[in-house]
Amino acid sequence: MQAITVRDRAAGVGGLTLTEVPYPHAAENDVVVRVHAAGFTPGELDWPGTWADRAGRDRTPSVPGHELSGVVAELGYGTTGLSVGQRVFGLADWTRDGALAEYTAVEARNLAPLPADVDHVTAAALPISGLTSWQGLFEHGRLTTGQSVLIHGAAGGVGSIAVQLAHQAGARVTATGRAADRDVALGLGADVFLDLQADRLEDAGEADLVFDVIGGEVLERSTALVRAGGTLVTIAMPPEIQPANGRAVFFVVEPDRAQLAELARRLRDGRLKPIVGAVRPLAEAPTALAPAGRPSGKTIIRVTED
Repeated sequence: MQAITVRDRAAGVGGLTLTEVPYPHAAENDVVVRVHAAGFTPGELDWPGTWADRAGRDRTPSVPGHELSGVVAELGYGTTGLSVGQRVFGLADWTRDGALAEYTAVEARNLAPLPADVDHVTAAALPISGLTSWQGLFEHGRLTTGQSVLIHGAAGGVGSIAVQLAHQAGARVTATGRAADRDVALGLGADVFLDLQADRLEDAGEADLVFDVIGGEVLERSTALVRAGGTLVTIAMPPEIQPANGRAVFFVVEPDRAQLAELARRLRDGRLKPIVGAVRPLAEAPTALAPAGRPSGKTIIRVTED
């Protein structure tokens, strides 16, 4: 089968190549998915799991891309909850070959059924951003109706979903980004928008929850904006400064079938709208995923036609 592989860590995205690789083996509790569409996170080429397995052994050439939507082609021994021919979407394992391939083996628990009226391209744009937003807002941030939330990077993959989920939860949403992101953020449900280049971040005022996807100086300055008893949640880096009267949480997204299923329901009902940029075929993935070739929105690789 064909897949996008990478061998050289130093080469970055420029090291992606289209290659013939063996068909994957379905281990116990796995499914093999015929991939229809896949997403790629630029930072994943820096993740240790891209280059080594759980035991620390080199696993190159590796197949990147950990968001997928497709159809179950095969069940591993002991696999339950899914069936051959079923439409699914979710996350490929961090330390195993990913989804930029015609077929990939995934733990069944990392996938959820995909409704028939949701297309694979849209579904492939949701797993990481959707789960990250859900877990950041509701599991780690404990956001509830009537609270206030400050969301950085509100027009990005994670930020745009977080704005929609927070708005639907009945929170007052302050969004940040670049000036060009204002209309997008307000259209997704933000109540207030701050231009990080022109406005003072401190003018946002205190919030019950600050959700950071940027890190660095923005993360550091956001610490002072956490209301007493509130929470700073970040996916960028462990915070060096704790809020004076609150708490700070750094987390890495985890697969969760129930949360994926809830996200799929909202996607089907039109309550969630991932921002998809370009859609390119597998053969064009090496150029489509290069920083200079990516438009705004998430680039999705269409592996198999629906």
